[in-house]
Amino acid sequence: MKHPIQRLNSSRRNNLAHSVSLALTGSVMLLAGALASGSAFAQEQATNLDRITVTGSNIPRTNTETPSPVQVVTRQEIDRTGKTTVAEYLQTLTSDGAGSIPKTFGNGFAGGGAGISLRGLGAGSTLVLLNGRRMATYGLADDGQKVFTDLSTIPLDAVERIDILKDGASAIYGSDAIAGVVNIILRNDFQGAILRGSYGVSGDGDGDAKKATLTAGTGDINSDGWNAFFSLDVGKTDAIKISDRKNRKWIGTGDIRRYGYDAADVQFLGGAYLSGGTAGGTGPNGSVFNSAGQLVALPGCAGLTTIPGQTDATAQAQGCLWDPAQQFRDLSPEEKYVNVFGRASFAFGEGGEIYTEIGYSKKETVFSNTPSGVSGGWGYPGGPVNANSGAGATVLSPTHPDNPIPGQASRLRYSAWDVGPRVTDNTNEFNRFLVGVKGDWGDWTYDTAFLHSGTDLVNKRTGFLRYSAVRCALGNPACPGGVWRIGDNAGLNSQALYDYISPTISARAKSSLDMFNFTVSRSLMDLKGGPLGLAFGTEWRKTSNSLTPQTYTDQGDIIGLGYSAYDGTQNVYAAYAELSAPVLEQLELTGAVRFDKYESGDSKATPKLGIKWNPVDWLALRASYAEGFRAPNPAENGDGGLAAFSNARDPVRCAIDPANECTARSVAIITRPNQALKPEESKSYSFGIVMQPTSTTSLTVDAWEIKRTNEIAQGSTADAILAGNVLRDSNNIGGVANSGTILAVNTAYVNANSSRVRGIDTDIRQTFDLGPGQLEMDLQWSHLLKFERTEGDTTVDYVGTHGNCDVTNCIGTPQDRINFGTTWKQGDWSISGVVNYIDSMENKDRRGGDYLAFYEDGTPVEKIASFTSFDLSGRWAVTEAFELNASVQNVFDRIAPLDPSTYGAVNYNPLHFSGAIGRYFTVGAKYTFN
Repeated sequence: MKHPIQRLNSSRRNNLAHSVSLALTGSVMLLAGALASGSAFAQEQATNLDRITVTGSNIPRTNTETPSPVQVVTRQEIDRTGKTTVAEYLQTLTSDGAGSIPKTFGNGFAGGGAGISLRGLGAGSTLVLLNGRRMATYGLADDGQKVFTDLSTIPLDAVERIDILKDGASAIYGSDAIAGVVNIILRNDFQGAILRGSYGVSGDGDGDAKKATLTAGTGDINSDGWNAFFSLDVGKTDAIKISDRKNRKWIGTGDIRRYGYDAADVQFLGGAYLSGGTAGGTGPNGSVFNSAGQLVALPGCAGLTTIPGQTDATAQAQGCLWDPAQQFRDLSPEEKYVNVFGRASFAFGEGGEIYTEIGYSKKETVFSNTPSGVSGGWGYPGGPVNANSGAGATVLSPTHPDNPIPGQASRLRYSAWDVGPRVTDNTNEFNRFLVGVKGDWGDWTYDTAFLHSGTDLVNKRTGFLRYSAVRCALGNPACPGGVWRIGDNAGLNSQALYDYISPTISARAKSSLDMFNFTVSRSLMDLKGGPLGLAFGTEWRKTSNSLTPQTYTDQGDIIGLGYSAYDGTQNVYAAYAELSAPVLEQLELTGAVRFDKYESGDSKATPKLGIKWNPVDWLALRASYAEGFRAPNPAENGDGGLAAFSNARDPVRCAIDPANECTARSVAIITRPNQALKPEESKSYSFGIVMQPTSTTSLTVDAWEIKRTNEIAQGSTADAILAGNVLRDSNNIGGVANSGTILAVNTAYVNANSSRVRGIDTDIRQTFDLGPGQLEMDLQWSHLLKFERTEGDTTVDYVGTHGNCDVTNCIGTPQDRINFGTTWKQGDWSISGVVNYIDSMENKDRRGGDYLAFYEDGTPVEKIASFTSFDLSGRWAVTEAFELNASVQNVFDRIAPLDPSTYGAVNYNPLHFSGAIGRYFTVGAKYTFN
């Protein structure tokens, strides 16, 4: 039953916001008064503030270098990489880490979306803004839990720059800004028209990407008193199949035995018998258990697999080995999209402006995965389902014509290759409308606006099997839907049978955001270093998220598909204040505080303090302290629940048979929501040095730390296994009772963990006059010192390892990421190159922990190698109006290192995606209409 939300009446709501606003404003005014009365250098009249808006502050500034570290990415820096979407570019940032959501993770809960995870703290802890304001979140929560902003809804051609604020900013923006803020700044006005077109194709002749954009505008806000423009962005990218990379070593296959791995430990090789022939066997021929609990292969393996050397005899000995990933799975999904952004502004009075923004996006993503099995373990609100053994086992009836043991109801393992791949088709529509007024009123500058944004996503799936229909078609000779013939005899089935066992299923996700805010700022007085700036304001925000479960998953009736559903609404009232005090020419102090009140009863006050000291003109020292929070979202504390899959080691079976049972394997994780959850809280610190010894040289080094407590997470999988909160199969080993393979783990969302992340960011920029041209060079380097996570009394460190695999994608925590870029300009020409480096990782679940994969001889896979790629691009202004451009990504065609442990991609780490695709060419043209 949906729990009603108690709403405050309007007068009480207004009184609350008004009271908080007065309290905060009064406190700031007292501070300002204290500064004024105690300062012999206070001036009689304050200087007006220049109108420079900086991400992370509500106070206009005279310069853009703040006490907080902000990376400003120019349009030129984006263009030189050859990336064609905002998401693709942002996921190359050195500050992006574990929890990032690439478009290639099509089999994840949030398939079709793309998100960034600053500092590796998850996409839900990175606040994404568009022109300084929020957007509605993506309809599907990452891992079924964490809501995030989808970056693929933003038209790249309208982007002017991107600001990345790399410390906590909840004192300015409220919830979610724990790891930082990504503020995507679009054009403010535009006159004329620009038409762009591009075409991309891989070195293998696939993955075609066609894109066209039109940006047009008219009116001059200064002379005409108005301006209006729009940007239209349409594109289509073809899918790339894993089979298209057969010539690319381990990238194009799930079978990596040739590289020293045992069939039983290769997660994307199908059909292998495990645990001495008492588990596994999910092949295209099918296998059943005899009365002794041993698997017996059905005939026909050789004609159903692409792996050479397979016969009925080898199938009986080791299982029918086959390569379902190579035959069915996509390396990169098919995408079709249209993005529209428009803005209009109208001047009035002295410096006043009415402005409005509209945005619309529609994107369809289609991802093909391997066929479904007919058994396994999964969960739904009623509990775990065991289709492997016991009363719920999928069996061939004693009289089924394909049953090799007539007279016995035989438990079956089979991959439904004849049904075809499991295909997920996500169609997401995004909308955004903003209307606001800004200007000056006396000494005050004001900005107020109303925002509405929403998403509507339809998720359709084919190729999935309905559990009850499968059990009927295999186990009941009189099944109304017919008898399902399998393996070598699958050609005898009718389409009506397949429609019966594999119906089209769907889910629908919606999110919405309504927000009103009012901010004012002014100069209070002149201090020795400049004007004392004050800003304060109020905000109301209402968010809602809902997801209907996939058809039949609320009954546990879709084989292997986790249940995910949620529904909830949040109302938030906030007041905030900020002060910027350049007390000396060399010293600036800043402070901010924000109070957020949730209608559910939770409230949070978050402060932020900053200091910047310039002992000399070319040198600045800066430091900041900030507190932050992330409120529980409806997927975590609303109505619903989650049943998902992850990889986990089984200490029970590992202790009994260390040689064969210590590899992490897939298990179902069943998680319940928790309405007693408290907000996550954080404290962040940064200390940096900024040097600009010449007009062409700059260096910034920032040390930072974020500690997040009360983390909302699934209860520890390892602890649940140790506590016995699991569903096991019946294949006990070593004579030990209750030692069967783990099928499902039961847990709930809890405030149980804390994380401490610490690192150093370096940014170096240098410009040279080189002959008739100019050479620009820049380097960004993120170095992690610590990534600790504490659960109970246990603290582990993930830096430099493949952990934490409880986070989406299981991409690991490399210690170093470096981007080095250079651009040479001469007249009408420019050429750019970018080197991307990702450090190697120990293939362990944590520092000092267990190895995650082993070679056939029992030695561990110790490291995932580092990966370096080089991208090249060039531009030629043929005329003032016409420009040609071209780029090559992964110029040297580097192959992504083999990663046998991640589940986010097949045998390569999602961080190394460009090494899976290979060399990729893009050509384009731009024409400017005057």
